Amino acid sequence: MAELTDTVRSVILTVDDDPAVSRSVARDLRRRYGDKYRVVRAESGDSALDALRELKLRGSPVAVILADYRMPQMDGIEFLEQALDLFPRGGCC
Repeated sequence: MAELTDTVRSVILTVDDDPAVSRSVARDLRRRYGDKYRVVRAESGDSALDALRELKLRGSPVAVILADYRMPQMDGIEFLEQALDLFPRGGCC
């Protein structure tokens, strides 16, 4: 009998506070990489950190994080610094 394996796709996380840009970037990434990666989008640094915490709890690997630099409340650099606290060596491969 063949053994079934559960393939977990790595995540590409996008963060942009402009909803139209956020949807557009996620759509383009899904078209290009959706067969190999799960694309997750967030519209603020805080919501992206929440998503990363959830991904970590589930054991989902994170391959790439794309972040807008200019966002209210938390800029892209601040977000990425906190994201590195959650995934210090990356969450993939």
